[in-house]
This record gives sequence, C-alpha cells and structure tokens, in this order.
Amino acid sequence: MHHPVPPLHDQPPFTHESLAATHERLSTVRNGMPSRDLGPVGWTKPWSDDAGGACVEAKKLADGRVALRQSTDPDGPALVFTPREMTVFLAGVKAGVADFLL
Repeated sequence: MHHPVPPLHDQPPFTHESLAATHERLSTVRNGMPSRDLGPVGWTKPWSDDAGGACVEAKKLADGRVALRQSTDPDGPALVFTPREMTVFLAGVKAGVADFLL
C-alpha cells in the first residue's frame, strides 16, 4: 500500500531561528508572568466549583512545567511550577496537608 508523502510546502518550516525562538520563549517563562504570554491554547479546567464559574485552569508547558491561572482572569498572572513542585503539592493535598484551608 502506497502512502503519499505530504509536500514540504504544506509543513511548517523548521529552522535554527524557530528553534532559538522556542528556546527563548521557554527560558523567559517565570512565576507571576502574564498568563496571556503563555498563549491561549492548552489551558484546561481540571478543577471547578459552584461559585459562578471561578475555576483554576492548568497548562502543561513544553518543558514539563505546569502553569496555573484563575479562569475569571485569563490575562492575569500565571503560577509556574516545576514537575517536582507539582508532584509534592498534589501528594500533600491527597494526604490532607491542605485540609486546614477548608
């Protein structure tokens, strides 16, 4: 069975400049940055509440870090966590360490 190869002009160009731009964008990701700078795509609402749609949105970044933002303020600050920080945080929540917040 023959599978046609898509023409090269239909695929985005891959250049050293695009690789450098991607690296630059990821290296400037920091805690508290405007979440709009992380782009509109990829945000999910793994948690929600009954308080009129005020939810925490999460986005897994290309380098493995996780960004969180308030859904009612999508241009507001993003909290950015390393995979280890997120793992420790979620383990603590599951163990009841944060129950005092309720």
